[in-house]
Amino acid sequence: MFKPRWAFVLTILLNLHLGSVFATIPTDPLVQQQSDRVLRLPGQNFNVSFAHYAGYVNVNEEAGRALFYWFVEAAEDPASKPLVLWLNGGPGCSSIAYGMAEEVGPFHIHADGKTLYLNPYSWNQVANILFIDSPVGVGFSYSNTSSDLLSNGDKRTAKDSLAFLLKWLERFPQYIGREFYITGESYGGHYVPQLSQAIVKYNLATKENSINLKGYMVGNALTDDYHDHLGVFQFMWSAGLISDQTYKALNLFCDFQPFIHTSNSCDSILDIASAELGNIDPYSIYTPSCPANVSQSNRLLKRMHVAGRINEKYDPCTEEHSVVYFNLPEVQKALHVDRNHAPSKWTTCSEVVHATWKDSPRTVLDVYRELIISGLRIWMFSGDTDAVIPVTSTRYSIDSLKLPTVKPWRPWYDDGQVGGWTQEYAGLTFVSVRGAGHEVPLHRPKLALALIINFLSGSSMPSAQLLSDS
Repeated sequence: MFKPRWAFVLTILLNLHLGSVFATIPTDPLVQQQSDRVLRLPGQNFNVSFAHYAGYVNVNEEAGRALFYWFVEAAEDPASKPLVLWLNGGPGCSSIAYGMAEEVGPFHIHADGKTLYLNPYSWNQVANILFIDSPVGVGFSYSNTSSDLLSNGDKRTAKDSLAFLLKWLERFPQYIGREFYITGESYGGHYVPQLSQAIVKYNLATKENSINLKGYMVGNALTDDYHDHLGVFQFMWSAGLISDQTYKALNLFCDFQPFIHTSNSCDSILDIASAELGNIDPYSIYTPSCPANVSQSNRLLKRMHVAGRINEKYDPCTEEHSVVYFNLPEVQKALHVDRNHAPSKWTTCSEVVHATWKDSPRTVLDVYRELIISGLRIWMFSGDTDAVIPVTSTRYSIDSLKLPTVKPWRPWYDDGQVGGWTQEYAGLTFVSVRGAGHEVPLHRPKLALALIINFLSGSSMPSAQLLSDS
């Protein structure tokens, strides 16, 4: 159980470091593809111009491991658009719950938990988007071997995700050879580069059936234990959330390496920090928490993503709406969820997967160094109101790579307003998103769409001069 105090910021970071369906799937790829097509969703009171598909891909025959996916084709001319994979983190959180239903997907859920609305800033405006519930035990993904749910980790997740992609491309052969990009956030800071690394190694080992990986992009990403932890304390202090004395004590008593087990002295100062912080949403420090969770701090500590849209219709309870919607039998039927393997209660994040995570390296910066040399397009973005994996943490990690600067720090613009700040290095681009929390596409959907457009095109984020010239 998580402790109901400020230590959840650290606890999250520390814990982060931590059948029958196959018989019914046809053998012809195009037949399989069409059997996965979703014709209409419950609560969908509007028509869409694009096709979308949902179902399972078996990633391990012996164990019976199957990953659930939801794939949305581009709204216009999908044959000309790249393929983009989105992965949420946790570990143990559903990409369907977050990436699809409240971030970059086209179908978002109203407050009643039963009806949908079309996201005007969906990333399928510019790409074909694939969401995977990974690893097994998350969302609708499952294994026929019960011990699999207790033995998830970084290495097997990357291996299974690669197996998924290879088999998914067999089912959707029209995407073989298509430009492919991987995106994600939070603990996706491990998933995304690790899967990219696995693909690069696979491509080197085989000249046929290679995956045309062009690059990856991660947001508010867990990257390096030391820098992630260092950045949390500094962000809290610089945002005025904790006192000078507490900030100094945190740095004095809470060691950064290995930072796996805190001392009694560290626990004591974390209690003081908790009281100073107050009842705020650490994933988005300037927006209200969901009323359903205000008096349930223990529940708040277990959630890996909580945020909402920042506008006059701001709704901090989007996760609650997903829980209602994806537990509806008619929704599961429309998405081809196997009734024999459906969870008794669908949840946005699996506590079992999260609590039993087996392997997680202290850093993935070595993977960055390897992939930068390989020539992949690599971007890191950061919402600047997130206190869990804050912009300070990401900047510390990037600085430690000691990459030469290609284009210096500057603001970038959207409709004449500063959207954030950016700096381009040799092999890596950093972009901050102004006013966004942990889930950038949820808090600033329009700016997030500008982000993916420029990432896919390989362009710099727009400057004021570019806007005036247009």
